Amino acid sequence: MQLLLDRIKRDGKIRKGNVLKVDSFLNHQMDIKLFSAIGEEFQRRFADEHITKILTIEASGIGIACITAQFFDVPVVFAKKQQSKNIDGGVYTSKVESFTHGRVYDIIVAKEYLAPEDRVLIIDDFLANGSALLGLSQLVLDSGATLVGAGIVIEKGFQTGGELVRGRGIRVESLAVIDSMTENSISFR
Repeated sequence: MQLLLDRIKRDGKIRKGNVLKVDSFLNHQMDIKLFSAIGEEFQRRFADEHITKILTIEASGIGIACITAQFFDVPVVFAKKQQSKNIDGGVYTSKVESFTHGRVYDIIVAKEYLAPEDRVLIIDDFLANGSALLGLSQLVLDSGATLVGAGIVIEKGFQTGGELVRGRGIRVESLAVIDSMTENSISFR
C-alpha cells in the first residue's frame, strides 16, 4: 500500500531499540483519510471471509479497527488491559507482552461479545514480537469462534512475530513490512 509506505518514510521516526514512532498519523494523532484507505484495503484482502466481528486490543488498534469495521459493516470488540466494574459475567483472558511498553498485560473480553458462530478478523497497528496477536487469537480460540486472520498496518519483518504467528497457521495480511531500520533509514519488503 504505497500511501502508507510513503507516509512512514515521510513522517515516521526511528528511535533507539527498534521503535518506529508513527504517532503523528497512526497511534496518537490519527489521520482518518489514511485510516479509511487502510480499512478499504483490509476489506479488499478479506472480502470473501464473511467476517462478523473485528477484534483489537486497546488502545492503538481501536481507531483503525473502527474505520475498518465500517467497510465490513460489523461491530468492533476490543480487548481491555484491565478489568473494570462494568464488565458483567464471564470473560475470556489472555496475557500479552507489549514490545513498546516492555510490560505484560492481562487482556480481557466479555464472553457476551465473542460467540462460536462469529468469524473474527483481528486488526492491529503493529506486529513486532507477536505477543498481542497471539493473545488476541487465544481469546478467539477460547470463545469457539473462527479466526479468519489478522490485518496488520505495520509489521517489523526483521523481528520474530510474523514468522511465529504464521507458523501457528494464522493468516496475516500486513500492509507495510519493514525489512530493516537504522536511525537514518528504513527499508520495506
